Amino acid sequence: MMLECAGRAIRLHAQRLCRSDWRRYIRFNMGEDLPIDLGWVGEVVRVNPEIIMITAGKEYIPVISPIAVDGEGNNLKVNADTAAGVIAIALNAKKLISVTDVEGVKLKPEDPNSVISSFKISDFRRQVNEKVITGGMIPKVEACVKAVEGGVQSAHIVDGRRPHALLLVLFTDTGVGTMIERG
Repeated sequence: MMLECAGRAIRLHAQRLCRSDWRRYIRFNMGEDLPIDLGWVGEVVRVNPEIIMITAGKEYIPVISPIAVDGEGNNLKVNADTAAGVIAIALNAKKLISVTDVEGVKLKPEDPNSVISSFKISDFRRQVNEKVITGGMIPKVEACVKAVEGGVQSAHIVDGRRPHALLLVLFTDTGVGTMIERG
C-alpha cells in the first residue's frame, strides 16, 4: 500500500534504536507486577532517535519493528504501542497517532457511537477503575498517556479502517477517534 502511494519505506528494527531492560512480568490494571515468565520480553529504557531522523530527513518512511536489545545483546520483544510512545518522546513529536481497528476509547465497548472524542491524561486511572478502558486498550492508552506526560502535545487513537483517518487527525480541528491531552 505504501509503495502504491509513492511512499519510500525503510525497515528499521528497534534493536538498533532502543536499549531495553529484560523484564519477565505481566502488568495488571493497577500497576501491580507479578513475576510470570513471558520469555524474552523487554521494557524500553533508552531510545536513540538519530537513525529515524536521518532516514526521515532523506524522505524515507521509517517502519519500525518492536524488537529491542538488552545490555548483553539479546533481542527482546517490546509492546509496539509502548515502543511508539517512547520513540515519540525521543523525537520530540507533536502528535502520536496510534492506528488500530477500533473507533477509539468508548464509554460502552459495544456501542461504536459512544467514542470519547478527547480526555485529559489525569482521567486515565479513573477510566480504568470505572472499566471504561479495559483489556488491550489499557496498554495502548497508557502508552499515549506516557507520551503526553513525556512532552508529546497530544496522542490520538484512530480507526485505520476508516477512510482518510490520518488526514482527518492531522488536518482538521474535529479529528476522529480519541485524543489524549495534557491536564
